[in-house]
Amino acid sequence: MTRTLVLTVDRDNDLGQKTAIRGPVVGRKQVIAAALRLGISDPEESDTNAIFGALHQHDDLAESKGESDEVEVAILTGDEKVGVRSDRAIAAQLEEVVADFQPDLAILVTDGAEDESVMPIIQSQVRIDHVQKIIVKQSKGIEGTYYYIVKALEDPKWRAKMLVPLGTVMAIFGLGVMLPDQLGGVVIGALPLLLGLFILSKGLGLEATISRIAQEMRENADAAMASSLLWTATVFSAIFAVATGYESYIEHTKDASVSVLWIAVLHSSLAWIVIVFLTSTAGFMILRLQKGSFSGRLIVLTVFGMVVYSFLDKGLEIAQNVLTGVNYEFSPNAIFNDLLEPMMWIAVLWVTTTIVRAVQTRQAQSERYWGI
Repeated sequence: MTRTLVLTVDRDNDLGQKTAIRGPVVGRKQVIAAALRLGISDPEESDTNAIFGALHQHDDLAESKGESDEVEVAILTGDEKVGVRSDRAIAAQLEEVVADFQPDLAILVTDGAEDESVMPIIQSQVRIDHVQKIIVKQSKGIEGTYYYIVKALEDPKWRAKMLVPLGTVMAIFGLGVMLPDQLGGVVIGALPLLLGLFILSKGLGLEATISRIAQEMRENADAAMASSLLWTATVFSAIFAVATGYESYIEHTKDASVSVLWIAVLHSSLAWIVIVFLTSTAGFMILRLQKGSFSGRLIVLTVFGMVVYSFLDKGLEIAQNVLTGVNYEFSPNAIFNDLLEPMMWIAVLWVTTTIVRAVQTRQAQSERYWGI
């Protein structure tokens, strides 16, 4: 006897939002009812076609099955916030269906790549023998293409992906044209930088990290206000860092070599860069404390940032003095005086690391959570 489960997945839970039907939907009659309600609610919804595709697959298998074989069809729904939450909902519903029907294999019917991304979740509980993608036949003319572009722009997910980057590029380009020549050239020249950072964030998967941070802020409303203020300060500090560096660039661009110029730019904006680091780290600390997952590493990281800042500050100051011809005495006494502050921060880092490790050890030996 072979038990076959025909599955279709609605990862962004259009079925639940438009018909108030909660997944999982199991059984041919229930699935037909869900498909009809979704089709009536939104005739243009592609998930309707996927559900009917699963029903078609179920009926074909039911006609050709052996006497002892069994076939079942089910709809799994996720969450409108596609990501960890939707995948967890799908996994929980699949576990429920598998426990009830106990299938030997599954057939997955999807309407696109987004729903196919849950295949590893399904394969962790049941073997997938076949994947069928439902593609709706449409006109290939210019009118049909225009229609799809308009419908994509009406979808909030596609609108954010398409219009936000395009609008940002056009706004920066327009601002660069309006500003005076030298400053406008800098603004327009920032376009490749922003595009490069965007592509880099996509390549490194930072989008998921940012989504996780936003999710944590929504789940921790009390801490979100304080962390939002700190991250606002981070943004303004970054702007001040750029402005200070640009002011130093204008000041030294005529009478300094390239090396002195960039050392001066970095040195002038270094303090603001450190403030960016400290305020952003403090925002993370507040969220972690509220969530109960604060590990103490952020404290160590903050002090380590001050160690790096103190060494860079003194190093850039010495390099700028030497390259501009200012007399600098390379004596043990002078070097000791310049490195006294960085060495003090190294001592603070050692003390902080020791305290954090001691608290973590004591916490591990007791059942009480110390927040570290």
